Amino acid sequence: MASDAPQTTSHESKEAQRYFSATQWQLVWWRFRRNKLALAGGLVLLIMATLGIFAEFFAPYGQTTRNAKYLLGPPQVLRFWNQDGLSVRPFVPGSVTERDPVTLRAIPKIDPSVRRYLQFFVKGEPYKLLGLFRSDIHFIGVDEGTIHLFGTDDLGRDVFSRTLFATRTSLSIGVMGVLIAFVLALIIGGVAGYFGGWLDYLIQRLTEIVRVIPVIPLYMGLAAAFPQEWSTQQVYFAMTLILGLVGWPTLARRIRGQLLSLRNEDYVVAARISGATAGRIIGRHLLPAFASYIIVDLVISFPYTILSETALSFVGLGLRPPAVSWGIMLQASQNIRAIVQAPWLFIPALFVVLAVLSFTLMGDGLRDAADPYQVSG
Repeated sequence: MASDAPQTTSHESKEAQRYFSATQWQLVWWRFRRNKLALAGGLVLLIMATLGIFAEFFAPYGQTTRNAKYLLGPPQVLRFWNQDGLSVRPFVPGSVTERDPVTLRAIPKIDPSVRRYLQFFVKGEPYKLLGLFRSDIHFIGVDEGTIHLFGTDDLGRDVFSRTLFATRTSLSIGVMGVLIAFVLALIIGGVAGYFGGWLDYLIQRLTEIVRVIPVIPLYMGLAAAFPQEWSTQQVYFAMTLILGLVGWPTLARRIRGQLLSLRNEDYVVAARISGATAGRIIGRHLLPAFASYIIVDLVISFPYTILSETALSFVGLGLRPPAVSWGIMLQASQNIRAIVQAPWLFIPALFVVLAVLSFTLMGDGLRDAADPYQVSG
């Protein structure tokens, strides 16, 4: 028993040395990875981002490809057995079209007696991956016929494929909008917090004006001001710019508060006396002192930006077809027919909830990991 004591003491001393010699970012990572929910949220966001970036590869079809024989068709869920018995290979059931005896409308239905085996890396529609590389290889497909894992909409477009493209659009708008707001917040909040005085007073009044602007009427006016001849790309960049221009006040005030509390510290005064410029002091000495908090604020801001884009596109004030986003896809579900006959059109809403929840969990984990008074074990 006595021989184990020196080993335990040596191990504890190595751990203590490792802890006290670690950088701030290492400490944040060590604390963050102990939070399993935060890690799960980050993993989900990584998967969603990967699916969105490489949507052309992972989607069986293009975002506008139609299947005229399967209009508003139900999802073809993967199966391993049917009336013919068990199958080692996953397959999707077939589909048949029946005539409604009352309305005489053609209604697609699942045919469980048919097996269409799932295949990977199959040839399909040609596309340009990332806009650079031409290919016709898709991640999944079937040996014959079509596959619609999430069903189709009223035009026969594959909901699964469109959801992947919508994931890229909605997440990229959230990222771009938050980055624009982040740059504005750094500049405006940094100037106000470092210089103070009358300049700080004017910036705070400007911040209050931006904060009290009613968002919905603002978006309604701007949406009406968008020229109808604008392309999808122009509307996309205008949308991200608007979300960024109205999203900076909260972060700017937090940065201002941090700078006000740090600008008279000894190392800041020493840098000022040595002749360092205001920009260098703010960028090299002040902002890195609380960079972890800035990152946490950024992560927490993503859900609000994504929800803003989704809500605006849902009510027709954001992106316009043929662009595809979560909000645009949910537009097709705001009727009684979709609720009763095609509940699978609400699947994009699950992606919205999953993305917002993942961002929230990861943001909470980063906030706890960035706490300098938390004891690391």
